[in-house]
Amino acid sequence: MCGIVGFIGTEPGESSDSIRDTVSRMTNALRHRGPDDSGVWFDATVPVALGHRRLSIIDLSDQGHQPMVSASGRYVLVFNGEIYNYRELRTEFPNYSFRGASDSEVMLAAFQNYGISLAVKRFRGMFAFALWDRAERTLHLARDRFGEKPLYYAMAGRTLLFGSELKAVTAHPAFSPAIDRSVMPLFLRYGYVPQPYAIYHGTHKLEPGTCLSITWNRLPDLPTPVAFWSARDAAARAMHQPFRGTPEEAEDYLEKLLGDAVQAQMVADVPLGAFLSGGIDSTMIVALMQKYGTRKARTFTLGFSEKWYDEAVHARAVARRLGTDHTEMYVTPAEAMAVIPSLSSIYDEPFADSSQVPTCLVSQLARQHVTVALTGDGGDEIFGGYNRYVWSGKIWDWIGHYPQFMRSAAAILVTAISPVGWDRLSLLLPKRLAVRAPGDKMHKLAGILDAASRQDLYQRLVSQWPDPGKVAPATVDLPVEIDDPLNWKAGNSFLRQMMLLDSIGYLPGDILVKVDRAAMAVGLETRAPYLDHRLFEFAWSLPDEWKVRNGESKWLLRQVLHRHVPKEMMERPKAGFGIPMHVWMRGPLRDWAENLLDERRLRQEGFFDPTPIRRKWAQHLAGSHNWYPQLWAILMFESWLETRRDAAESTAAPRIAASTHS
Repeated sequence: MCGIVGFIGTEPGESSDSIRDTVSRMTNALRHRGPDDSGVWFDATVPVALGHRRLSIIDLSDQGHQPMVSASGRYVLVFNGEIYNYRELRTEFPNYSFRGASDSEVMLAAFQNYGISLAVKRFRGMFAFALWDRAERTLHLARDRFGEKPLYYAMAGRTLLFGSELKAVTAHPAFSPAIDRSVMPLFLRYGYVPQPYAIYHGTHKLEPGTCLSITWNRLPDLPTPVAFWSARDAAARAMHQPFRGTPEEAEDYLEKLLGDAVQAQMVADVPLGAFLSGGIDSTMIVALMQKYGTRKARTFTLGFSEKWYDEAVHARAVARRLGTDHTEMYVTPAEAMAVIPSLSSIYDEPFADSSQVPTCLVSQLARQHVTVALTGDGGDEIFGGYNRYVWSGKIWDWIGHYPQFMRSAAAILVTAISPVGWDRLSLLLPKRLAVRAPGDKMHKLAGILDAASRQDLYQRLVSQWPDPGKVAPATVDLPVEIDDPLNWKAGNSFLRQMMLLDSIGYLPGDILVKVDRAAMAVGLETRAPYLDHRLFEFAWSLPDEWKVRNGESKWLLRQVLHRHVPKEMMERPKAGFGIPMHVWMRGPLRDWAENLLDERRLRQEGFFDPTPIRRKWAQHLAGSHNWYPQLWAILMFESWLETRRDAAESTAAPRIAASTHS
């Protein structure tokens, strides 16, 4: 796990000292991603420059230093991530002059022997890399299949810039960080800026599973990134070749695939552990770590004093059952809130998933003991774990029988009672039926009752602001994956449509960003065994009822887990990695929020219409509604903007033509 940066231009003449200084400045902006070592390489005759910050994980010697030049001298590589099958690949190159034992050197051997396009298909792992081909004078940028590792790129005049994080790109003196207003509605809807877009005008995220090849003499024109793997195509292939075995055979095969992935991702020359929430996904990973490891797994979890948010008690029980070396930390509200001022610099782009706070805290905890942590990320999207997978299809089947005007009337009736009112009514129910925030859930149900289609229903479920254009007007509607008709073609079940869209949208845009930035801020590498693409392809060959059955999510994965942990330990409602942010915003965070939501401030900046924001803030403070997801998005943007006031002053005008994003 590291940080990579670089640039390539078409105007030779810049001095070597200037090039070195610039790439060093970009590289040092990512010191947190790689605290162990750094290096730069450049060729002033092009000019091209590559920079690298290293977090040493495999081959801790100087032989793993980057930028790394191939044995032939043709290729120069900077690489962020891990190639888990590098040992098997290494045996395919008996004539390559290896100097060390790193996966980076194996990548160079693969490029030299197979070429770029074939080599990336052979890699099993998480990666973002830049490869300079000195013979062809071509720069290749590539990103792993699911987007575990980030990679941004942008044009600054006739110079192409790239980096693992935006702070590295903005460190180049030619880059002008002008905020792209056309992405603001997308940010308000999803709580993140979805790929391929970025918060700055003319800046892009390289999409997962793609490679962008830039030939020096064709700049400033950029080609379209070429896919070497597509989740949608892989899912389609798997559905056309369905698994033919019994459920028991599927359980055996799933345990083998997941066991192989866990074993491969346990390879490290530094201390390794795992995040453990006590939920299905992380428990399964830790159980396999215990099965295949040579020592007790190190596990880490957070606890909160608020009952509805405390997962530590479940994690503790699982750790005791599996016999892990377990560390837990109970976090006070003050400790959690102390993280908030640093979020804008950690995430480097407006990002509004409030579970980023506990993710930062558990990363800090783990880093005190280990350098690598395995996570359960991806299990929900691949095996059907989100609550919406369980009940959205049932709701659509139910409401679809009624005219839309009747459903609209029903929604009005539900929202006539405030969330607080529904909370009070829920006290009349038996304790076994108790759920967290019942009033909020009733109002969320009301918000989808008059949905016009499956796509409309899904859109509402994943939206923080359901009509963001009224809060942050834009002149261009930028397309995202949810708009692609191919994702809604007839024949696919609603469950599959939601799972696919989450895999190509929510997973890389929210979940993986949240974990990568939080962990790398403290120099911790995280690995996600569920994101082995062979697991994804196998899961998509299975019937729907092996994922969601009789109102139970992750049915097949549960069957495998029950081989390791008693069923009764896992029988509880799914809970997210949350914190009581809605309560804190009415209490200790109130002054901070009020300052950022000040009407004059919002109006002067001009990014948002303050009227709906102030209305929701007043209702939230009064306790009649819980608007914290919507308000958190505004607060995270405003907090981010406050730290980049100079950049905001050079804001670009809204686009009025078709988007130039690739």
